[in-house]
Amino acid sequence: MASVRFTVTPTKAEDLPGLTDTSPDISSRSGARVRFGSRESVNRSDPLSETSGGGTTAATAAGGGADTPEHSSIEQGDGNSKISSVYINNTHGVDDDDFYDRNLALFEEEMDTRPKVSSLLSRLANYTNLTQGAKEHEEAESIGEKKKASKSPQMGTFMGVYLPCLQNIFGVILFLRLTWVVGTAGILQALSIVFICCCCTLLTAISMSAIATNGVVPAGGSYFMISRSLGPEFGGAVGLCFYLGTTFAGAMYILGAIEILLMYIAPKAAIFEGEGAAMLNNMRVYGTICLLLMSLLVFVGVKYVNKLASIFLACVIVSIVSIYIGALVSAFKEPHFPVCMLGNRTINGHDVADNQCRKTVLVQIKDTAEAPDTNFTTVFENSTVGPTFFPTLTPAVVEKTSYLWKHFCQGQELNASCDEYFNANNFSEISGIPGLASGIISENLWSSYLSKGDVVEKGSLSSSHVSHPASTQQPYVFADITTSFTLLVGIFFPSVTGIMAGSNRSGDLKDAQRSIPIGTILAILTTSIVYLSSVVLFGACIDGVVLRDKFGDSVKGNLVVGTLAWPSPWVIVIGSFFSTCGAGLQSLTGAPRLLQAIAKDNIIPFLRVFGHGKANGEPTWALLLTALIAELGILIASLDLVAPILTMFFLMCYLFVNLACALQTLLRTPNWRPRFSYYHWTLSFLGMTICLALMFISSWYYAIVAMVIAGMIYKYIEYHGAEKEWGDGIRGLSLSAARYALLRLEEGPPHTKNWRPQLLVLLKLDEDAHVKSPRLLTFASQLKAGKGLTIVGTVVSGNFLQSYGEALAAEQTLKHLMDKERVKGFCQCIIAQKPREGISHMIQSSGLGGMKPNTVVMGWPHAWRQSEDPQSWKTFINTVRVTTAAHLALLVPKNISLFPSNSEPCTEGYIDVWWIVHDGGMLMLLPFLLRQHKVWRKCGMRIFTVAQMEDNSIQMKKDLATFLYHLRIEADVEVVEMHDSDISAYTYERTLMMEQRSQMLRQMRLSKSDREREGNPGSSSSRPEAGGATRSQAQLVKDRNSMLRLTSIGSDDDDDTDGGERDRAVSSGGGSSEHHRRVQMTWTKEKTSQYRATHSGCSTPEGFRDMLSIRPDHSNVRRMHTAVKLNEVIVNKSHDARLVLLNMPGPPRNPDGDENYMEFLEVLTEGLERVLLVRGGGSEVITIYS
Repeated sequence: MASVRFTVTPTKAEDLPGLTDTSPDISSRSGARVRFGSRESVNRSDPLSETSGGGTTAATAAGGGADTPEHSSIEQGDGNSKISSVYINNTHGVDDDDFYDRNLALFEEEMDTRPKVSSLLSRLANYTNLTQGAKEHEEAESIGEKKKASKSPQMGTFMGVYLPCLQNIFGVILFLRLTWVVGTAGILQALSIVFICCCCTLLTAISMSAIATNGVVPAGGSYFMISRSLGPEFGGAVGLCFYLGTTFAGAMYILGAIEILLMYIAPKAAIFEGEGAAMLNNMRVYGTICLLLMSLLVFVGVKYVNKLASIFLACVIVSIVSIYIGALVSAFKEPHFPVCMLGNRTINGHDVADNQCRKTVLVQIKDTAEAPDTNFTTVFENSTVGPTFFPTLTPAVVEKTSYLWKHFCQGQELNASCDEYFNANNFSEISGIPGLASGIISENLWSSYLSKGDVVEKGSLSSSHVSHPASTQQPYVFADITTSFTLLVGIFFPSVTGIMAGSNRSGDLKDAQRSIPIGTILAILTTSIVYLSSVVLFGACIDGVVLRDKFGDSVKGNLVVGTLAWPSPWVIVIGSFFSTCGAGLQSLTGAPRLLQAIAKDNIIPFLRVFGHGKANGEPTWALLLTALIAELGILIASLDLVAPILTMFFLMCYLFVNLACALQTLLRTPNWRPRFSYYHWTLSFLGMTICLALMFISSWYYAIVAMVIAGMIYKYIEYHGAEKEWGDGIRGLSLSAARYALLRLEEGPPHTKNWRPQLLVLLKLDEDAHVKSPRLLTFASQLKAGKGLTIVGTVVSGNFLQSYGEALAAEQTLKHLMDKERVKGFCQCIIAQKPREGISHMIQSSGLGGMKPNTVVMGWPHAWRQSEDPQSWKTFINTVRVTTAAHLALLVPKNISLFPSNSEPCTEGYIDVWWIVHDGGMLMLLPFLLRQHKVWRKCGMRIFTVAQMEDNSIQMKKDLATFLYHLRIEADVEVVEMHDSDISAYTYERTLMMEQRSQMLRQMRLSKSDREREGNPGSSSSRPEAGGATRSQAQLVKDRNSMLRLTSIGSDDDDDTDGGERDRAVSSGGGSSEHHRRVQMTWTKEKTSQYRATHSGCSTPEGFRDMLSIRPDHSNVRRMHTAVKLNEVIVNKSHDARLVLLNMPGPPRNPDGDENYMEFLEVLTEGLERVLLVRGGGSEVITIYS
């Protein structure tokens, strides 16, 4: 459908004829989108009712009648209706879109990147809570497609948060294990267990409420909150832990439902007969079948699960109410649940088949001729005395053994051999539910922990204890596991989980910011009150032996909670069965969606497949994985073993929710503005501490395993996961920690012991933005071994406004190279008119506070001799001077292309250090640092120093060896003696050639500047003689020089060249306008003679001969002599070294000798394969003290 675009003009409604109050609203009848001045498209949910109606409306708005056609007209084009108004001057051909808002014309050029406030607010108003996933809301919203009318969320606090939390918190533990916890731990310790667990969840709920009200929380619940607060690493790790906890919770609920089914509803449905292993196998078989059915139900449709949720919740509420009513009723009428005791030991009710809790029974025989099988039994309750005769009965009365007799004796006869304890004690019956008014609470206050195989005993009953232990073949009630306080904490804690149910439904809430805190905290308070009161009621109404009887064997296999329920135990049995089934379905529904949310975030690459599902978004693959993991829990087959596992995962999740809130509060992040204000970082910290303590209290080895799993996931996401920037608190913590550390570093210069090279690596890019010497960065990575500060910088020539894009491209190139070389550091790209100035600015401004670079690494301008442009080596020397002035160390690798890469380790060889002058100990420290890297690790270290005639070389060697010993550096030491010798002819000739070449190039540059000052007359057509003569003379010097010098091994790229001075010289000659045009001059014979007379210094062959006859400067000869002699010694000793480190002499103070300085360095390093010129920063970097 064609979209209708409207241009809104600031014209009053009454000014347009025909547009009255009764006119239809144009914007409300628009078809696809309304065009606003902010260039934002706002989709309307109301479809265009009919095309003809829309057209009529537009026509009405445009003209109102045929008599006023000049006010506006409708233009049709490209299928879009466009209204152009005559009130806008559009003579310049500008589209009407540029005149949307005259009041905002000042900002109209930036409307694309900075929209109007009105359009921003309209987008926020149309925000819908999409399922948290891979695409953000703006990307998922398609502008062109027609949106369905979305139903606004209407759920309030009670239905949306309170009841779901109640349903998730109340679960299987309340019905199956709470009575056992009370009986084993005693009322006081049970209250403390419940109180600690409830405090943990309450504090977590406070933290969660703060996070949930600090902005919109889409689906994903705790995972979304943690990941957006603590970053993708913590979010992914804790999200997966929460997923595993929810999945194991589903397994636990299924096991609870099967336990209720096989123990209390249909005991005869068991496939395997017997106790122990047979019962576990039954749980496995039925649990697997139940899991399969539940998974199929979830796969078919979640709507059925949601419809059943209210039924399951009703079952839970009815069951809990029946417990309270039964407790009150027991105060007036105690339920009839007798418990058989032998001495103080509890007898299994299943074994009292004839309901005779006696050793012997009296059998009345009406007819003595009858067989014993026709006898009937008369029950005598609570008596084990001799036979009682009834005077009204004439038949004979015979004493016979009871059904329990055969369990303790070797035969049915009265004189059979029996168990010692059986002989010493009598049977008695006690009431299993004495009632609220019985005072049994005093017995149940204290703990009674048992070991596996112990008999459940009642301490208040008298007993003749015999050393003979109870046999498992006897009909006692035994403890199935060894209990302790910590074990009970781990088993009970899952009954307080489920507090995230409200935050998971934030998209369905009318006011999530208000409902989540109130509903969640009220649900926790309600459940806490129920649990605490239940502990007291159970302890006050039920006998201790029944409470400690986990499976209700003493009360003939009744559910212990059911014995207290009113009107029948079946209310609890049926209610708890359906509630546990419902909780299991909820877990199997929620866990796959949580996994899908994590997978769609794309932070864990191997989970991507689980982000896909059916066409309607149902997570099919995630459901399959969830069912497989839940099956692992079911194969464990014991509720008491599965509960601590999910306790760990939930506690870890809650721990990080508290950590996220505490961290955001302490960092005072500007975006941290929760609407829920009743929180404090101390509460979050306390909750975090309780969570951590509970983890190790309940099961320290499970806690370690859970932490290891979370840590592995964290590291995996850190190294292989996708880069996500969620504005998380860990990033804020890093900023705060960095700020604190930088401020601490500012307090003073680092101590010599703490000195380490903080590198600024200067790289040059070619015309295609490729790094010319990438090995420079490789060398830097070897020097740093991946640690410390590394800043990689480059200079882009140009103007900042025009060259900003080039700078970004250069920065990306450097980052890519750093990733390739695995260098951790920062990039810095400076835009400057001259590279020389850019490098100077970079050296001055790089770093922050105490984290400034202290060492500069730069390449050697190898082709400086061949280049007519002097700026390549002038930039190099200027950088040397700048680093010296800034008191920075300088490293210049020569022949860098021959240096080994990170994949080419040196298997043998030496690193030679030529220690000529001491400038802070850099020459000692650098080889040590290099040998920490795998490339140089197998290289030995040799240190050479130079002794003059007056030095004692033997003593120098001893002193140097002692110095190295105190430095803890292993190296071979050698002192090289350099005797005074006369200056050789080669040295003299070399110096002469150097000065002649410098003079010639200086004259060439002078001639060139003169030609440009005269208006560029010296082109090839206007002055061939002078130009040709100069070039030939320069070539002659170059050729002669190249024959004399030794060729360097390897080649480096040019350093930065600088053409700025040439441009400035040209422009300064004739002004800015004359720079672009040439002045044509006619050269007469007189002018030529005059020009040659004025410039006769070097332009004539005579001048050239005079220049060749000059004598070299004496100081230059001495410097050249030093360079030549040192080079001879170094090449002789270190020609086979893997790397030679050498003191770099400083540049001359007089800039006129810069070119000579380059020649000295060239001579000094000739014939060496790999050289590292080192210049200290003026401070000591190594010490012998600890």
